[in-house]
Amino acid sequence: MAIPITVLDCDLLLYGRGHRTLDRFKLDDVTDEYLMSMYGFPRQFIYYLVELLGASLSRPTQRSRAISPETQILAALGFYTSGSFQTRMGDAIGISQASMSRCVANVTEALVERATQFIRFPADEASVQALKDEFYGLAGMPGVIGVVDCIHVAIKAPNAEDLSYVNRKGLHSLNCLMVCDIRGALMTVETNWPGSLQDYAVLQQSSLSSHFEAGIHKDSWLLGDSSFSLRSWLMTPLHIPETPAEYRYNMAHSATHSVIEKTFRTLCSRFRCLDGSKGALQYSPEKSSHIILACCVLHNISLEHGMDVWSSPMTGPMEQPPEEEYEHLESLDLEADRIRQELMLTHFS
Repeated sequence: MAIPITVLDCDLLLYGRGHRTLDRFKLDDVTDEYLMSMYGFPRQFIYYLVELLGASLSRPTQRSRAISPETQILAALGFYTSGSFQTRMGDAIGISQASMSRCVANVTEALVERATQFIRFPADEASVQALKDEFYGLAGMPGVIGVVDCIHVAIKAPNAEDLSYVNRKGLHSLNCLMVCDIRGALMTVETNWPGSLQDYAVLQQSSLSSHFEAGIHKDSWLLGDSSFSLRSWLMTPLHIPETPAEYRYNMAHSATHSVIEKTFRTLCSRFRCLDGSKGALQYSPEKSSHIILACCVLHNISLEHGMDVWSSPMTGPMEQPPEEEYEHLESLDLEADRIRQELMLTHFS
């Protein structure tokens, strides 16, 4: 008696009828609430990402059932925003852990390729002046075109150069340098610095420093906290203010610099893979650096789509490697001292 031959669905064998297979999972089949709870972003935003990254994620493959760009993006968003293990997020859309890893890697690289499209300093004079006006309107600090700070993101101990990634708290991390505008949009992101480097050393070696040292932004400056050295293009607070003008300067500086502190909180709240609450990123420093940069690109894209940085849900205190305790850095730049004194005399006396 002949036995009928049945074509078996491999995904059905692996995941059962209760899971959506690669062919069955469609954005239109799930609610907006489901998308927000599982992937952290609304439907139209995900559709935009599919359009933006689709060509990069549809590269030729030898596999008969290549994973669609839509599914790859959902897998990566689920990992970025939950910080959970890849297995659980893969189960939600019916793909294996190995496939989940490939999805995260593919989407991460596609976003990194577009980093300069979404993370950049304004180049035209009108946009630079708009930055100054916006920052001045916040707390009365003139000439500011951005606020700068560093944030540590925990990573697993790398196989090589282990000690270079150990920060002052004894944790392995990357020390990431970022600059944002008054809306929280990131204008500079450098995510590759090892955690052993203190903030001032990161800035000193950064491309950001080279950019400003070249004098491109004359009569403009960034604001940085006391972990950085005073420069002619970087205004830091006074260690011990004594006069009313110095106190007013420090208060305006603190109120303005708080923008990037809020930005960091939002970034780690939206992208839980960065906050350390679910453990360190289980990747090499290079891959971890790319994941951080990919999240920063998504952060800026979300702002362009009206997802306000200050309205993002905060899910509790940020659980990340503590930042270094730093000693006050005395200024060795006489020109920078002169600029800061003139600033206080002119605007805060």
